[in-house]
Amino acid sequence: MKHPLICAAAAALLATPAVQAQAPKPPLDAAATDPARLGWMVGSPPPADKLIRWADMSFFRFPQYRWTFAHFRRLLPTTNISRGDGPVAVLPRAERSDIDGVTFHPLGSTETMTWAQSLQANYTDAIVVLHRGRIVYERYFGVMNPSQPHIAMSVTKSYFGTLAAMLVAEGKLDPDALVTRYIPEMKDTAYGDATVREVMDMTIGVKYSEDYADPKAEIWDHVRAGGVFPRPPGYSGPQSFQQFLLTLRKEGEHGQAFAYKTVNADVLGWLIERASGEPVGRLLDERIWSKLGAEHDAYMIVDSTGYEFAGGGFNATLRDMARFGEMMRLEGRYNGRQIVPKAVVDEIRRGGSRALFAKAGFSTLPGWSYHDMWWVSHDEDGVYAARGIYGQTLYIDPKADMVIARFASYPQAANAHLDPTTLPAFRALAKFLMR
Repeated sequence: MKHPLICAAAAALLATPAVQAQAPKPPLDAAATDPARLGWMVGSPPPADKLIRWADMSFFRFPQYRWTFAHFRRLLPTTNISRGDGPVAVLPRAERSDIDGVTFHPLGSTETMTWAQSLQANYTDAIVVLHRGRIVYERYFGVMNPSQPHIAMSVTKSYFGTLAAMLVAEGKLDPDALVTRYIPEMKDTAYGDATVREVMDMTIGVKYSEDYADPKAEIWDHVRAGGVFPRPPGYSGPQSFQQFLLTLRKEGEHGQAFAYKTVNADVLGWLIERASGEPVGRLLDERIWSKLGAEHDAYMIVDSTGYEFAGGGFNATLRDMARFGEMMRLEGRYNGRQIVPKAVVDEIRRGGSRALFAKAGFSTLPGWSYHDMWWVSHDEDGVYAARGIYGQTLYIDPKADMVIARFASYPQAANAHLDPTTLPAFRALAKFLMR
């Protein structure tokens, strides 16, 4: 039975926005929109009614995007993130048959829901749970399988926030410096008087809207400039992500409030490149991905200049994303080596200003903060997470020794629609595993 908290209407974007008012419509449920069942892109060529294209935006309509999220490299240019040539880091298996029956109450509801019901309620494409480094639960739905990459959306930001924090620890990136020390081209933009730290914690005052209902919102210009969405006939705007960043103007003051805006992650990607002298994808490859013992290569969506979409373009397989989470749970040490310095993980877990975060109005995340492009709960378990729209999640609970990696394709973008089910489900599972 579908839970009453599941409200939906298709939305589109590659960033995690704040709660936005949208008129709910009864959605087709997860089973009815299963992309394998619907037969999207099957055939040579696929029938016209099963064809998904980039040029006509069908690739980003619901329910078509339940197929797209696992197949971006068939539609857009990408760069490879190599797993390296070392052996795979084995994830021991200790699967449990009692997890599907774990129960909880969704936020704001007295109704009981089971873990298994929550997967369908959240249009889960794939999910894996690690407990003390062992796989205790793993499921794949639709077109997903263990070797199939899926877009991580804004989980991407946390990968690059981690890289930036590593560069800070090495003295290669000064958090107190102005952005213009590294990117002088931005002196006449909103970032001309902003610090690196303000970018990393998203306390930037910049005129940039991610309001889906507004066709003039800057987000549309952003994704068109980067080639993620097609451009209209006669388009003469910016031709790349970096060109778009140079058009941004200031609105309000920096350092006064948390304001989640994907352009900050693209600025951070540019800062990383300037500080390290390497493309962000190559740095992710060299410093993290090739050291994890990943099973598969990952990949990044790029614009026409080859610049990787640091705001939301990372694609990987489920277990490999879980390996990254397990490395963070283990304070940066994994696969027999210290991949991320412990001090960097400690700094990420410390979190940012809860007072500045509260001003953003994320009602499902009271007491949380945002720091180094990670979401930090400050709860008794020390939970912190990487979050992306439509339900992409890397959730780390240090006290419970638990890591959850999830891919999803919910009918609405904002995590506020999934949090009422997701957050209590994850907390209930943590308590269950700690018994």
